[in-house]
Amino acid sequence: MRILWITNIVFPEAMRLLKGNGALKASGGWMLGAAENLVKQEDVSLVVATVSPDVKELTNLKGDRIEYYLLPYGKGNNKYNSEYERYWLEVQKQVKPDIIHIHGSEFTHGLAYVRACGNHHVVVSIQGLVGIYERYYYSGLTKGEILCNFTLRSILGRSSFNGRRSFYNRGALEKELFQSVEHIIGRTSWDRAHSWAFNPNAQYHKVGETLRPEFYNGQWDFSNCIRHSIFLSQANYSVKGLHMVLRAMPLVLRQFPDAVLRVAGSDITKHNTFKDFVNYTDYGRIIYRMIKDKGLKNVVTFTGPLDGEGMKQEYLLSNVFVCPSTIENSPNSLGEAQILGVPVISSYVGGVVDMMSGDENHLYRFEEIEMLAAKICEVFSAGDNQPQLYKMREMALLRHNPERNNADLLNVYKRISKN
Repeated sequence: MRILWITNIVFPEAMRLLKGNGALKASGGWMLGAAENLVKQEDVSLVVATVSPDVKELTNLKGDRIEYYLLPYGKGNNKYNSEYERYWLEVQKQVKPDIIHIHGSEFTHGLAYVRACGNHHVVVSIQGLVGIYERYYYSGLTKGEILCNFTLRSILGRSSFNGRRSFYNRGALEKELFQSVEHIIGRTSWDRAHSWAFNPNAQYHKVGETLRPEFYNGQWDFSNCIRHSIFLSQANYSVKGLHMVLRAMPLVLRQFPDAVLRVAGSDITKHNTFKDFVNYTDYGRIIYRMIKDKGLKNVVTFTGPLDGEGMKQEYLLSNVFVCPSTIENSPNSLGEAQILGVPVISSYVGGVVDMMSGDENHLYRFEEIEMLAAKICEVFSAGDNQPQLYKMREMALLRHNPERNNADLLNVYKRISKN
């Protein structure tokens, strides 16, 4: 079976073949684990294609077990880019795939494939849904807060208002993609409902996600964690909810003065150098001012970009992992924390409730910063007396079981290819 994956990321192996180095320090790492299990099958040939600003023409790369195609990024994939169509026709001609699996609907190059090559044997898997996320883009922030924190980047058209508008516009094309296909892969009651709303005639297939290999080894131990430390997996824009955690921190610090907050990813508050200043977002400025006004300078640390092993160590060292997003489907960061046995607190949004079944006491309404603070303090006070952690870890191990998920995915491919 020859399978073509259309992804939103360039795999690290492809980056190494292209530039001599490559490590994934962003979202999408779960696809690496899924691909690794898929290519172990003797009758499977996997080709991974995406767009890249590092190539000027359609580029074919041969990895150890995976073949890659990189399309020139060109005018970009936030708006519909008809230039991709001729590249997809060429990829289809060269690959002759039995199955085309479009991973995610957030960008438009997947739709370009369907417009150019049709929907025959095409399946789209839901990651996030930008058209739905748009509703919650700056929840917890007022328009006044955003306007009062405009930066050069905002003036140049990259404000939070523009970001939300981009989600709205991409959402229309996302809807077209779902309405154009006959098969959709999801994993939560939330994405199943939206799949049905988009296209009641499409067949919905439930397939769990496989995490990066490093997360299946190791287990959180209270005796080895940094007491009263909170970890967030990302916070680069408002949907990830860092601003609400900062509002809750004074209440946490009142109870635990030594509490600290560690945030994975680049420091969005930096604006010292010219490069930092040009990239300084209005959301970064909002966070900077919150940290300053609430006296949190010595409390909040941005770790810088982390690979899988770096993320794993942050989870294991934390006293609690918090997922404070305004909206999520099934965040892999939550699964990573659970599979390592880390105490977890999450906002009650999207498909998260499916992942927290059995641990509902650690869910809170996104706007309720007082509940968030109280639940953080409860976890700190509980120490190692948290019997739900074993149950949640067992459920996560089952949900993210590589062998089962790989078998389920292959069965979906076989069913589609026989139609």
